[in-house]
Amino acid sequence: MVKYETDREALERDCEMEFFVAGGPGGQHRNKVETGVRLTHRPSGIVVAATERRSQSANRDAAYERMAEKLIALQIVQKPRRATKPSAGAKAQRLEGKKRKSEIKQSRSRKISDD
Repeated sequence: MVKYETDREALERDCEMEFFVAGGPGGQHRNKVETGVRLTHRPSGIVVAATERRSQSANRDAAYERMAEKLIALQIVQKPRRATKPSAGAKAQRLEGKKRKSEIKQSRSRKISDD
């Protein structure tokens, strides 16, 4: 597994930054200026975008934070699952529960007797 550095300097070195017009609430300033920031991490191919703020620098900071979070999450190694089987007691308990349910349902039905 590849280890990616998540400090700001390494992210600035490894990421390609792109600015774009981010629509939405925020007025004329936001609609005219390229305040949206999109970061592409070249080694991993992960892409994040930040458009929620009106200033480009605030969006840039938010995008770098998001990229660091995604890279940290990507590097977490999942513990392998060990296959297990239900114990004999658990099987017996489950079967007993099924029998009880069956008896309850059987008692609901009408009994037709031969008269």
